[in-house]
Amino acid sequence: MVFCFNSWSVGGDEQENQSGDDKYFTAPSRLDSGQQGSASTSRNVDYMTSGVRNPNGISTTLRRFKLDELSEATENFDESTKIGAGGFGSVHLGIIKRSEHPYDDIQVQRQWQTEVDFLGQIEHPNLVKLIGCCSEEHGNESHWLLVYEYMPNRSLDYHLSGRSNTPLPWNTRLKIAQDAAIGLKYLHEGKGPGGQFIFRDFKPSNVLLDKDWNAKLSDCGFVREGPHDGRSHVSTLAVGTKGYAAPEYVQTGRLTFKSDVWSYGIFLVQLMTGRPPPAQKNSEIKHECMRWVCCCAGAGNSQRIIDPRLEGTYSKRSMDKISSVADKCLVKDHKSRPTMSEVLEMVNEAIALQHSP
Repeated sequence: MVFCFNSWSVGGDEQENQSGDDKYFTAPSRLDSGQQGSASTSRNVDYMTSGVRNPNGISTTLRRFKLDELSEATENFDESTKIGAGGFGSVHLGIIKRSEHPYDDIQVQRQWQTEVDFLGQIEHPNLVKLIGCCSEEHGNESHWLLVYEYMPNRSLDYHLSGRSNTPLPWNTRLKIAQDAAIGLKYLHEGKGPGGQFIFRDFKPSNVLLDKDWNAKLSDCGFVREGPHDGRSHVSTLAVGTKGYAAPEYVQTGRLTFKSDVWSYGIFLVQLMTGRPPPAQKNSEIKHECMRWVCCCAGAGNSQRIIDPRLEGTYSKRSMDKISSVADKCLVKDHKSRPTMSEVLEMVNEAIALQHSP
């Protein structure tokens, strides 16, 4: 059984490792808040901590793991099993024994519980699957872990950042863009249980890839229920990742479905260029930089900005279409941005152009 762990512990030293009968990932740290991990054909273990002091109990069909069980599977989280790092902890590969332990109630911290509540009730081909979790107190340390399916091809960010020896061809990037758009559309339209949701932290490092290069959204600790009862937005403290969060959300705390659309536009620019968002602190300058990238591609100057590793793998018409989609997503007035349903239609058109003679 293959697992992925993203682990957090409060009050303890950082350690990591691997063992058992089934592979998984895990990561411990001394952070005060946490999020998830990743995986594919088997399972993932993600372990996180949260600074919230009032945990709530919930009923779920998820399997509850013991900390000793996960520690044994990773040889006490040995450094040799560390395969990466997430926003709140390191990620480890290991093995865990199969068992027939019954599922039961789980006491979790509020933000950690967000992932349990959200992924525990929602299942979709483009959302990482949550298998189970663990919540235990050991002395002065609190441990919270999530167990996810294993995603062997890691994150999109891993490949775009140059850490992978094999660059992603344009066909694969288009498929990833399509999968991610389908996942966001599913959340926004509320087709599953629980209503409509805003992802809030969409970025390449939160897009995980299975053995067949299918993309799934992960790290759902910031997911927020969307506005309802006729409201246009949700007012909340701005969270997420600098460079990907929509400017109106950062400046006012007003969160809408179009906030995710902005982040998706940044994501498309990164697919085209292979580069992260510009580091400028001034949001106006950053916005103009991203629009400039789209304009270059759309005006036939793609050689100035397109990832050189894509040479010979893309159709100019397909690239131009994606740059046009990104440009529409990055309109400053959030009301003028397309919906994710409209975005998906345009991405599908780009895929058709890529394969047309």
